[in-house]
Amino acid sequence: MRIGPYQLQNNLILAPMAGVTDRPFRQLCRDLGAGMAVSEMVSSNSLLYGSEKTQRRANHAGETEPKSVQIMGTDPQMMAEAARHNADNGAQIIDINMGCPAKKVCNVAAGSALLRDEPLVARIVSAVVKAVDIPVTLKIRTGWDSQSRNAPMIARIAEDSGIQALAIHGRTRADQYSGEAEYDTIATVKQTIKIPVIANGDITSPEKARHVLDYTGVDAVMIGRAAQGRPWIFREIAHYLATGEHLPEPSIIEVRDILRGHLHNLYAFYGEHAGVRIARKHISWYSKGQRHGAHFRQAINQVESAREQLAMIETFFEQLIIIREELAA
Repeated sequence: MRIGPYQLQNNLILAPMAGVTDRPFRQLCRDLGAGMAVSEMVSSNSLLYGSEKTQRRANHAGETEPKSVQIMGTDPQMMAEAARHNADNGAQIIDINMGCPAKKVCNVAAGSALLRDEPLVARIVSAVVKAVDIPVTLKIRTGWDSQSRNAPMIARIAEDSGIQALAIHGRTRADQYSGEAEYDTIATVKQTIKIPVIANGDITSPEKARHVLDYTGVDAVMIGRAAQGRPWIFREIAHYLATGEHLPEPSIIEVRDILRGHLHNLYAFYGEHAGVRIARKHISWYSKGQRHGAHFRQAINQVESAREQLAMIETFFEQLIIIREELAA
């Protein structure tokens, strides 16, 4: 899998997710086997350039290359300015968001709402491509709704405008995240254009990744929600694609150590006050499905310090280890 001058280590990509794919999580997924990770979307509104939140979202210091920043907006020139700003500040790939289905995004005609306006899509992607000398990629959905799956047309516009890779979520905007992703439209897009195509949506296991790659013929798969609390899914898929065999599930001790390292990086990145709060959702994902997990999550969401949070995690995992040992005896 290659995007411009960047040869990725594999064809597994962490999807951009608002509020999730910050630098600590991107780097963790890269360390655990992702070939590339895309940032949370950054608004093209130039008034936000100086905000702490925006600067943090685009912070790639020390991150494994290539560094991809996703931008969102509706005005071609403002999007071009946002692309230049991020390129000047270390971005190596600019990704354009035309896939977000959130109401607050679509209500301002951004994200997947842009799929209803093909001429505007053309103006935006052309402006961004011309504004920077680094690769520009695009993320879309299959269309606005089931009656307007225009991804093949958008794909041609993107390729003709100089987009160097296209990611497609196998749902329309109207679908949000309900139902099952469909891959027929993605397969059609792959046959329509020559640039790399990346399939996204419901890729939750090594077998599903293999199926989607074979069924659609795409160049790569993009994984989002399935990596929440399970960042090692990338190494599991990579191993399966290479060997046809499954890696063993990580031990309770390894899960604890991965979570502990993740939390320390969150505290360092956000500071303790914000880091503790942001860590709560990750702790919830990591503990999902574990015995007594619901009670643990309820209790840990009440603590306010990193010290208390880490201590509760130690106790929780110690109890899980004891339970496993008793069951194995």
